[in-house]
Amino acid sequence: MEKLKLSEQEIVNALCLYIADKKQISPHDVSIELMWDDEYGFSASATENGHTQILIQANMIEAIRFYLHHELNRDPFAASLELELDDEEGIIAFATYRS
Repeated sequence: MEKLKLSEQEIVNALCLYIADKKQISPHDVSIELMWDDEYGFSASATENGHTQILIQANMIEAIRFYLHHELNRDPFAASLELELDDEEGIIAFATYRS
C-alpha cells in the first residue's frame, strides 16, 4: 500500500489547475481559499476574473484527481482520497493506492 500526502499548497494548486482547465484560463488567474466548517465540512472559495464560486468537498476531490493525473502522472481513480484538517499543516489530503 502506498500513501501519498498532499500539502495544503498542493490542494490549492490542484484547485487552481482544475478551475483553469474548466474555464480555459491561466491557473495564475485563479485564487483559492480553503475552508473548514463543523456543519458543512471541507469547501473552497475560488475566484477568477472577479467571479467567486464555492466548491464543495466533491469538487475538491475531483480537482485532486485531476492533479494526480495531470501533474503526478498517477492513476486518479485507483486512489482512495481523504481530506483531513491538521492543527499544524492545515487542510491536507491523502491518496492511498492499494497494491
